[in-house]
Amino acid sequence: MRRGQIAIALPKGRLLAEAIKLFEATGVQGLEGLAESRRLLCEDFTGAYRFLVLRPADIPTYVEYGATDMGVVGKDILLEQERDVYEPLDLKYGACRLVVARPTNLEDKGRPVGFSSLRVATKYPTLTERYFTEQGVQVEIIRLSGSIELAPLAGLCERIVDLVDTGRTLQENGLEEVEEITTATARLIVNRAALKTKYQQVRGMIERLTAAIQGGGA
Repeated sequence: MRRGQIAIALPKGRLLAEAIKLFEATGVQGLEGLAESRRLLCEDFTGAYRFLVLRPADIPTYVEYGATDMGVVGKDILLEQERDVYEPLDLKYGACRLVVARPTNLEDKGRPVGFSSLRVATKYPTLTERYFTEQGVQVEIIRLSGSIELAPLAGLCERIVDLVDTGRTLQENGLEEVEEITTATARLIVNRAALKTKYQQVRGMIERLTAAIQGGGA
């Protein structure tokens, strides 16, 4: 990375296109086609910014350890991982909810507090255990990395905790939402050391992103 250059991590998947649109609204040029390509690394036309496209779950690690100076990631991941990063800005897009769901044909419709124990499949073990502990329910967490909706249908668990947008995927797989744990949007995070050593560049980008959001750039 060039001296003085700002490295920014962008998330693969559903948050990428809007993240690119938002940075373009700040005046960054050179990101055209990045969302549709297989490129994982590119620079803007001026060379002031270096963009890395990463798995969303990896972005807080890259930012915390200084491999990138800034990053865009969902609040759900930040709450799950509890990384030591600065979170200066809600980017106001990618809204979704972390919910508890169960099969619609489940015979026992009682609330989890009526269970002595419960098996729950999720990509969010920390948030899931914390939530059910607060409800006074003992849970066995089954950590999965994909296709969470299939877990109760295959008899692996009684509940799932997953991220939803409209809830349509749950319905199509015979599941129903029963509780909402938290809501999440895309957030800007910053490495704490970079905030000091590259203060002008980092602060400048934060201000431009803020202006772009207020102007409807995202």
